[in-house]
Amino acid sequence: MVVAYTILAIALVGTIASTVVLVLSILGAVKFRRSADRDRKIHDEWSADLPPVSVLKPVHGNEARLKQNIESFFRQDYPEYEILFAADEADDSAIPVIQEICARYPHITSRLLITGPPPWPNAQNFCFHRMTEVAAHDILVTSDSDVEVAPSYLRAVVPPLLDPQVGAVTCAFRGKSAGGPWAYLDAIGQSVEFMAGVLMSNLLETTKFGLGPTIAVRKDSIGRIGGFAGVREYLSNDFVVGNFIYKAGFQVVLSSHLVDHMSPPMTFHRMWERQLRWAMGTRYSRPKGHLGTGLTFAMPYGILGLAAALALGLPLLGWTLLAAALLNRMLQCWIVGWWTARDPIARRTVLLYPLRDLHGFIIWCASYICKRSLWRDNKYELLKGGRLVARRANGSVLRPDLTEAVGSQSAGTER
Repeated sequence: MVVAYTILAIALVGTIASTVVLVLSILGAVKFRRSADRDRKIHDEWSADLPPVSVLKPVHGNEARLKQNIESFFRQDYPEYEILFAADEADDSAIPVIQEICARYPHITSRLLITGPPPWPNAQNFCFHRMTEVAAHDILVTSDSDVEVAPSYLRAVVPPLLDPQVGAVTCAFRGKSAGGPWAYLDAIGQSVEFMAGVLMSNLLETTKFGLGPTIAVRKDSIGRIGGFAGVREYLSNDFVVGNFIYKAGFQVVLSSHLVDHMSPPMTFHRMWERQLRWAMGTRYSRPKGHLGTGLTFAMPYGILGLAAALALGLPLLGWTLLAAALLNRMLQCWIVGWWTARDPIARRTVLLYPLRDLHGFIIWCASYICKRSLWRDNKYELLKGGRLVARRANGSVLRPDLTEAVGSQSAGTER
């Protein structure tokens, strides 16, 4: 009996907390939508005097929809920009795709760098570092290879950086499935669960982080934190870049412009590893915030409440708690996923989203059990503060205390 009452109390606390989260998500969504007016004003003010930009894009393998993703960056309605690509090896399967696209857009300056085996724990940061060395322009827009953008993308993210007090601009994103049930599950989690967290953070405090699909910086702001060498040891390099720039005294702006982040066709195991890696990165880079995330889910508490109430002979209370959890998550899916992120998947899967909420809670629990992560055939062990020990597929091990910043003498070739 005592156990049942304890579980019921936990369920009630969780239900109240998840309801508060829903309200904050809605308020955050309203603020985010209103920020579009701010961004349009900035855009209009600077539209006639936009500076040239260097877009930095690391690649690794011929990913799902790689051609469409890359090509969207060549279709920008922007006066002058270059696109730099970086791959670890000359035989990377993404290179023929990039070369074919570059040939079809000769009026856009583009370059491909072969960086060689990365000497840093975070291979992507090494690619960004090498591209920054040869970037022709002061404004750098970093973006992952699994991102697709609209033609207005650069016009949206660049203008805030013309204010010297702004050191970084980042974009929220929605998931875009490339096909298959696990890709849909992955994508809807990005559009709703992750997006809700971004909206609440943007509502309650100033932006202090970056999001991987887009981080735009100036060379002076990224240089203030030691360049990409300053974050070479971190798994969540996107969060850390924005956070370090904020701590260096700059503002970080969350743009109202949304980009699409691709969820490739995948097995359940690959989807699990992918989401667990993200959750572990958050756990180690923002431990207090990640712990509080456990109270943002609704379905686990609805299920616990039903079980405990039935055991105590209170069926009406139990079914009420479960119904509240279901309604909570469906509303969040509709308001955050569809009304804010404009994800058509969210509109079609409102009734199924409670299952995704339960899945997200299981991932959160697993993030406290696991210390190792798999990414691009490399194994990573996470240390306190989000630093990495990287175990490469070739057997080499890179530890934070054994890696040094690599300057312009770094091995690499240009094509």
